[in-house]
Amino acid sequence: MCFVRELNCWLSGTTDPADFPYLTVLREFHEVGKHFVEKETLSLLDESRGRVTGHPAAGHDDPARLLRDFLDVALDKWDGRYDYRSYLALRLIGLSGEAEEPTFGGDDAARRLLRDRLVVCLVADVLNFELAAAAHATTLLPRQRPGLTVVAKRCRLGVRAALPALARLGLTGLVQEGEPTSAAATLHAVAVDLDSVGALPLRLSMLPVHVTHDEYLFLRVLQAYECVFAGVADELCAVIAAIGVDDARAAADRLEYARNLILNAGPLFSLLATMQPKSFQTFRQYTEGASAIQSRSYKLVESLCREPDQDRLDSAAYAAVPELRARVRAGQPTIDDAYRSAVRDGRLVGADRDLITRRMELFAETLLQWRRTHHRIAVRMLGPRPGTGYTEGTPYLAAVRALPVFFTA
Repeated sequence: MCFVRELNCWLSGTTDPADFPYLTVLREFHEVGKHFVEKETLSLLDESRGRVTGHPAAGHDDPARLLRDFLDVALDKWDGRYDYRSYLALRLIGLSGEAEEPTFGGDDAARRLLRDRLVVCLVADVLNFELAAAAHATTLLPRQRPGLTVVAKRCRLGVRAALPALARLGLTGLVQEGEPTSAAATLHAVAVDLDSVGALPLRLSMLPVHVTHDEYLFLRVLQAYECVFAGVADELCAVIAAIGVDDARAAADRLEYARNLILNAGPLFSLLATMQPKSFQTFRQYTEGASAIQSRSYKLVESLCREPDQDRLDSAAYAAVPELRARVRAGQPTIDDAYRSAVRDGRLVGADRDLITRRMELFAETLLQWRRTHHRIAVRMLGPRPGTGYTEGTPYLAAVRALPVFFTA
């Protein structure tokens, strides 16, 4: 076996992380899906992880860190710690998934740009896969391919989802909503120019559990939404800080930016809705243990708006993010608290109060609409079936979709 030979060669050599046979390992996983990789293969990878543990990681871009992150994702089922964050390979794409860590380094402007680049690259990558599959130029995930009409629809919706981020990157005009497949090909070319350095981690982050075509789309859309909500969380933290220093205009602007992040990501849901229910039900039977209920970024957004009710904190949703639940119980600041304090102290009055109130209302409406859409798509895909991650699925989404975003305002 080519895989065994190359990996044994690496293990018997210098075990330099930069020389690890990533692409050979990927081919092995893609051939059958992560859930079905042979134990011998996983054992060799586990041995490889043991060898690289002694290599010090100099920083985020260090080869040793990349290899450890990749092997942790590849071995999550082997280790018995498979969950939503490992399924999406969040660390590999620069989203730590840890609520106590900043999403990206740098200042606010730099983090915004990095997230926009990531969203563009994720969307462009899935559209490139759709085009390659339609042209019979790839054998990756060959089961239940969609027809050409669906591929064209996905290209149209994907380009639309990427355009706001392109505009914020100052790249308006490079990609137009014209003929869908041509626009998608252009988007991919732009994405390659945007992030050639991150090409390998992006490629490594595609480790589906099965060989069903639509799982590629599912993974990339969920990764993009994680990026969006990480950005929203950053903005909400800035809203709290701005209200605290009586800068109503900055707080209002941050609320509007956060709202637009969610609003502009709407086509991602439309893109996800093109998934074939039969395909979704095929691969999801192998994702038990991973559920969006475990998303830290979404829960962080929710808890930054207002402190969750006690029964919500005691629910499976917050049990899945214990470090965030601990932060909430320790008194994590919220927009609700900052707003109420500023009003009570007479620091937020008149036009400034009206402005913040209106922006909070608009943000809440947008987030509630997102929840309703999420529930609607889940019903279409799941029906009455239970959710993965040992959740009750659509009944859970129905129960939480109307939870108040804020109590004040």
